[in-house]
This record gives sequence, structure tokens and C-alpha cells, in this order.
Amino acid sequence: MGQTVNVNFKLDLDIKKKMESACESIGLSLSTAFALFARKVGNERRIPFEISADPFESEEHIKMLEKRIADLKAKKNMHQHELIED
Repeated sequence: MGQTVNVNFKLDLDIKKKMESACESIGLSLSTAFALFARKVGNERRIPFEISADPFESEEHIKMLEKRIADLKAKKNMHQHELIED
């Protein structure tokens, strides 16, 4: 292993706490987890997991929600749904 260096960056506190908890449960420190991630990215020249946009925030979905809100405000296309009970 070569020379080590310190790397500083900002991270949301809640995300940090969740990651520390997850790492602790599998016996890793936060530092070791980040080092493993960095090694994998460096060796494979890719992010080692899929990254995609949240479909909830897609342009199509936002437009649909805006139309439904406008319909509700105009009292149009309002449907009553039956509750399904077990």
C-alpha cells in the first residue's frame, strides 16, 4: 500500500450517522468504507452501483401531479374510490 493522505469533504449529518451505523453493523469504520469505495472506483473506473433519478421527480410525473392539483382546485375529474378492507 502506498502513502496515505487525508481527504476532507462535507456530508449531511443524517447521512453520516446512517452510514456510520451501517458500517458499524458490518464491522467497518467510516474511513475504511470510504477507502474501499475509492479503491473500487479507481480499479474499475466506474461507480460500483447504479445511479438513477428518482422517478417521482420526473418531468412527466410532476406535470401529472400539477394537472391533478389544478383539477382538484377546479373540482373537475374528482372520483370517489371505495375502501378495500381485509
